[in-house]
Amino acid sequence: MKALLAALSFLLLAACDGGLWNDPYPVADGGKDILYTAFSERPKHLDPAQAYSENEYEFLALIYSPPLQYHYLKRPYQLVPLAASAMPRVTFLDRNRRVLPEKADPARIAYSVYEIHIKPGMRYQPHPAFVSANYMLDPADLGGVYGLNDFVRTGTREVTAADYAYQIKRLVHPQLHTPIAAVMSEYIVGMKDYAVRLQAAAREHPGDFLDLNRYPLPGVEVVDGMTYRITIHGKYPQFAYWLAMPFFSPMPQEAERFYAQPGMRERNLSLDWWPVGSGPYYLSENEPNRRMVLTRNPFYDSENYPGEGQPGDAQAGLLADAGKPLPLIDRIVFSLEKETIPYWNKFLQGYYDASGISSDSFDQAVQVSVSGEANVSDAMKTQGITLSTAVATSTFYTGFNWLDATIGGNSERARKLRQAIAIAVDFEEFVSIFANGRGIAAQSPIPPGIFGYRDGKEGINRYVYDWADGAPKRKSVAEAQRLLAEAGYPGGVDAGTKQPLVIHLDTTSGGVGNKSRLDWLRKQFDKIGVQLDVRSTDYNRFQDKLRRGDTQMYYFGWNADYPDPENFLFLLHGPQAKASKGGENASNYANPEFDRLFEQMKNMDNSPARQAIIDRMLEILRRDSPWLWGFHPKNYVLQHQWLRNIKPNIMANNKLKYWRVDVGQREQLRRSWNQPELGPLWLAGAALLLFAGGIWLMLRRREEAR
Repeated sequence: MKALLAALSFLLLAACDGGLWNDPYPVADGGKDILYTAFSERPKHLDPAQAYSENEYEFLALIYSPPLQYHYLKRPYQLVPLAASAMPRVTFLDRNRRVLPEKADPARIAYSVYEIHIKPGMRYQPHPAFVSANYMLDPADLGGVYGLNDFVRTGTREVTAADYAYQIKRLVHPQLHTPIAAVMSEYIVGMKDYAVRLQAAAREHPGDFLDLNRYPLPGVEVVDGMTYRITIHGKYPQFAYWLAMPFFSPMPQEAERFYAQPGMRERNLSLDWWPVGSGPYYLSENEPNRRMVLTRNPFYDSENYPGEGQPGDAQAGLLADAGKPLPLIDRIVFSLEKETIPYWNKFLQGYYDASGISSDSFDQAVQVSVSGEANVSDAMKTQGITLSTAVATSTFYTGFNWLDATIGGNSERARKLRQAIAIAVDFEEFVSIFANGRGIAAQSPIPPGIFGYRDGKEGINRYVYDWADGAPKRKSVAEAQRLLAEAGYPGGVDAGTKQPLVIHLDTTSGGVGNKSRLDWLRKQFDKIGVQLDVRSTDYNRFQDKLRRGDTQMYYFGWNADYPDPENFLFLLHGPQAKASKGGENASNYANPEFDRLFEQMKNMDNSPARQAIIDRMLEILRRDSPWLWGFHPKNYVLQHQWLRNIKPNIMANNKLKYWRVDVGQREQLRRSWNQPELGPLWLAGAALLLFAGGIWLMLRRREEAR
């Protein structure tokens, strides 16, 4: 009885205390300047030479500082200095290394020299590698060490131009698997031979630390402490975009030497687990089965919030923090959330500051008007939750294999067959049904926000759409049937063989998707009497089929490496055919005029002349229809009212450094949303007291009777 009363008293006292029983975070973190978000999968690589996935860049873009970055507010996407003190100076040279004028004919340009000056005074995060010049440990000293926080002493030093040069050399390190090594070897002068030389050195001295500074790379020159040069072959304006990626961040050799010591890798002490950067944050906790934490780099003082943006940004409050030192948040806590429902519920409770929207919660979160405009639902408005949307620099498409005798090639018969299918497959309907309206039907490979994209009537695919009432309208099924008949397949039957036309689609279980999507796609072909046969395989086998050119149709997608039309149009460049050249042109599309225009356009600066060439290229593609252009997805993000400076930026992976949290408002709203319902507790307590009292009376009467 005493224990029962004590437990009841404890519950009632806790209820009166008014604390948040469901708060998933430590009490000590209450009221602190922390951003709370989530991740669903541990990043495989945190070494900037090896990482290339979106979930990896979410961390690396905040830990490392490459020379350039994308302006947070301006559109179209614009490169601006980050670690560089100014945009790189580019000098063009002929084959005799004589300087050429800025407007020289690209055919005369043999080399482009990028000279980069970095900001003085930038410093690395605190790290034990910087304690002394030769920080070497005896393996016995690692007994109780399992993370960076277990090292008592840490240090820092200034970032130098040599650190940037060292990282470029690491792109062909024989012990690393760098996804852009092949591309950069084609451009950076001497890098192919440098890779061979490093491989030979590694074979000659197996097990030894490979000191890259002992091997000069001709295309990378350190001019002085704050200046270095990169020399590339020819003219390649897109190289500047690569300078905004973590691949070109600084890497102190001390860090690589530190992690190369015996016993380190066995304790997950490596650049892939504990990166060493000079960016606004450093990784202070890495428990990938629970949470990962970024903490403000105490030595970061080289960047301020932008002072200008687009029209309307000031009115939206996006310039309220102009000129303030970045980052604006002290800590970012990423919690592991593998399931969407718990993630969504914690967001509604205020325990995550922003959230994407899964299909399960879309109707609860978003209302779509008759005109197709999306806004938050009334329930979200009540909580002060707002919605940000942006069309991704991505495209999902269905390709035709140009090598296929039925559906490929430049014949009029095959062209009309492809055009008929393009009209029949209604991607507006697909986006509405399977993507909750989060996307726009594509008119070409180029998505909005990329130079070359045209909006409105002049940007439509006139082989598939008409312009009606100020918007594109898909041509009728009757028009598709007419084209099919002209192609020699009236009603979906081969006029020569009298056999039904069967088209084979290769995909993976993660391609077109589940059974309902495949059933929908078959119905699209049924509109014109064509049978669709889906051949689903695992990803590796699917890739093998593409490499062999052993497909008829296939489903694919592409995310831009950088915001330039070349990064989309090269997917249809003949010399980059996958089957014969091992390139990314999975359709093996070949059109001599398109290829000629591509070579002319790819290295041009953005200008009206470049736009005119792109217009001609897109007209060729729309006529030939090597793809069903599919759709460009839209990113939807919900954010709570206490978050400031939110503007969607698809290219900037470092956007969290611009965000700000009104901590007081968050604490107040969290408390109001998560107060426990005390009524049932009081009723339960009263019932428990009555029950206890009844037992006590019964026992007392029995005692008295005895």
